[in-house]
Amino acid sequence: MTPEQIHQKLTAAGLRAEFKPTTPDPHLEVPREELDRLAQTLCSDPDLAFDSLMCLSGLDWPEYLEVVYNLHSMKHNHKVNLKVRCPKNDPFIPSVCRLWPTANWHEREAYDLVGISFTGHPDLRRILLPEDWEGHPLRKDYKAPAFWHDIPVTVSSSDTAK
Repeated sequence: MTPEQIHQKLTAAGLRAEFKPTTPDPHLEVPREELDRLAQTLCSDPDLAFDSLMCLSGLDWPEYLEVVYNLHSMKHNHKVNLKVRCPKNDPFIPSVCRLWPTANWHEREAYDLVGISFTGHPDLRRILLPEDWEGHPLRKDYKAPAFWHDIPVTVSSSDTAK
């Protein structure tokens, strides 16, 4: 199935998503309150059978945060990309770990680096940075500290010239 056909099947089932025919990767924009039901359908519907979450990426845009899900059905060899947005002042998106276990580490990475929390995640904690690190380094407004536990974090231009 093409992403447009997948969209038609989902809307016929009463699910809300907007088809965006962008090139090279068309995608579905999904309201975050619809993600849980829509993801469940993508997994359980025999015509869709999306059994593989290939990637999950957290992004910081000027107006909002976004998670991109790249899904693949090994049975049918079709793909679809989902995009889910949330406000920066309410950075919560439902977890999809129960459907795609690989989401566990992907969601932790998006939490750690972008600051998106995933409701229902079984173990949402930092995965790359220390637990006591402040802030989320891939946020546009992030300012790296000069030191962390008396260890220099930033590199000055004179250090790089050596």
